[in-house]
Amino acid sequence: MSHDFLVLGASGMQGRIVCRDLLEADYSVCLADLHPEQADAVGQRYGGSRYRVLETDLRDHNQIVAAIYGSGADVVINCAEGDWNLLVYKACLEVGVHCIDLGSDIPMTKDQLALSEKFRQARLTAITGCGSTPGINNIMLYYAVTNEFDTVDTVEAGFAWDSNIKKFVVPFSIESIIEEFTEPAPVLYGGMWEERTPLQHTTVRTYRDIGKQMSFPVRHPETYTFYRYYQKRGLQNVLFYAGFPDHSRLAIENYIESGLGDKVPRKINGIQMRPIDFLVTILRDLPYPDGYTEIENLWVEISGLRHGKPKQVLMECLVSTLPTWEDAGCNIDTGIPASIIAQMIKNNEITTRGSFAPGPVVPYDFFFDKLRQRQMRIYKNGVPVTA
Repeated sequence: MSHDFLVLGASGMQGRIVCRDLLEADYSVCLADLHPEQADAVGQRYGGSRYRVLETDLRDHNQIVAAIYGSGADVVINCAEGDWNLLVYKACLEVGVHCIDLGSDIPMTKDQLALSEKFRQARLTAITGCGSTPGINNIMLYYAVTNEFDTVDTVEAGFAWDSNIKKFVVPFSIESIIEEFTEPAPVLYGGMWEERTPLQHTTVRTYRDIGKQMSFPVRHPETYTFYRYYQKRGLQNVLFYAGFPDHSRLAIENYIESGLGDKVPRKINGIQMRPIDFLVTILRDLPYPDGYTEIENLWVEISGLRHGKPKQVLMECLVSTLPTWEDAGCNIDTGIPASIIAQMIKNNEITTRGSFAPGPVVPYDFFFDKLRQRQMRIYKNGVPVTA
């Protein structure tokens, strides 16, 4: 049986969201995962007879290729950790299918975008970073620059979130979070690149529907992709900020200080294991408290010129926990955009071929409309965007 989509990492936090959104839209989905029994539980819950499960180890190139062939899908959605994104891209090129993922670190993003000519020659589309940020923020930036600016000087962007119950839950990939807390953050300042240590450069910002929150620069691919796409518009300054509520930030800092975020393998009861893998495992099925809800603000602030006059635009996407999606919190703003973009490729709403970051390649009017249908609200300077 051929399926409409192949989802890699189908049983993970984002994979479950993507699979549910696709299955509830009546697509057939092949769920590939290192833990097939957990992927099968996702399919049973949402898929009826429209799913199939393949046990797949993304560390093995041949298994990735076999999963793509076995699914019969022409669009691959990679929801696994970013470590495997380039391998998946190369496998998709080999088989001849479109692919998207949720984002990579900057070096890997560069390698993925460098494959653009090969994807174009193969008449394929590849888009890296199709979630919240990277993802929604990239597309909001493209909308604002296209419609509001002649030149752009500064782009600041980021996310902030909070919850009604001040108890730790996994906000998104804990491995990615720990990397953001600990790895130097690239910042473009005055046209020159520099690095900042995240928690040593904090600031307090005020966010719509959230209020004041401590934020800090983090390593995110948008600093590179924003500059890549808009340097010819005059871009000189790019900063990316993360905002976590205190109860979540302090818990993450404690994990880091205890050594649970380390990637150097250790022998535990005779088993060689990275502490971060142990942490991922124990937090994997951490439940949300009863009645728990979240709200997130994805934002991009742009400064530049329009008709020779200074202009500033604040783009925001406000996301709240959706009814019946309570077990996903605000992670819907990562999984669902990936589902939307994959469907756009499948249905020929995206026809540009090559390898890209989101923004110029995703039609923003269609994309924003799909977000609104899922109660994700886009604002420009506080006014709802209807285009």
